[in-house]
Amino acid sequence: MASVNQPFGMNPIRHLNGKFIPNPRAMTIASGYGTDIFYGAPVILNTNGTIVAGTTNADIVGVFAGVQFIRNNSSLFEMAPNWTAGTTYVAGTCVAWVWDDPNIIYQIQSNGSLAATSVGDQADFVNPGVGSATTGRSTATISSTLAGAGAQAQLRIVGLDQRIDNAWGDSFTIVEAQIARHQYIANKVAV
Repeated sequence: MASVNQPFGMNPIRHLNGKFIPNPRAMTIASGYGTDIFYGAPVILNTNGTIVAGTTNADIVGVFAGVQFIRNNSSLFEMAPNWTAGTTYVAGTCVAWVWDDPNIIYQIQSNGSLAATSVGDQADFVNPGVGSATTGRSTATISSTLAGAGAQAQLRIVGLDQRIDNAWGDSFTIVEAQIARHQYIANKVAV
């Protein structure tokens, strides 16, 4: 049972078209950007074309999948699952990978119990910018407080994650969700 609170951010698990998950898109982060971004965390496309950390109650462009760059005063190419706040790099060397297809379905743990009646409803992220500096992984969860019919939130619940130790009503239910407030498409409210 999903009775232990062990959040892991968002994991892409399938695509609505039934095919494999698309490869993440190459984007970038501004050199010196001062906020951590963790693997599996939501990100926002900034007006200057870079990505920034996602926040609660905001449209997002996708989910962070890692970064590569050449750090200033170095000639070594670095790859990491997360962006560390304040990192500076040689101009033109940063590639931030983002799953930005609005039709990707993700698995994400709830910060509480969810029932089968939550399918079609929506909820916001909880702690979208929090993660582990050790693993580089996001610890964002989906809120167990649902938006309700006709209301808008960041994520749409589409089903129960099909792991053997997970069931509706578990203390920290793991669900399948889709981005409901995506920067590339019009928002659609909860059912």
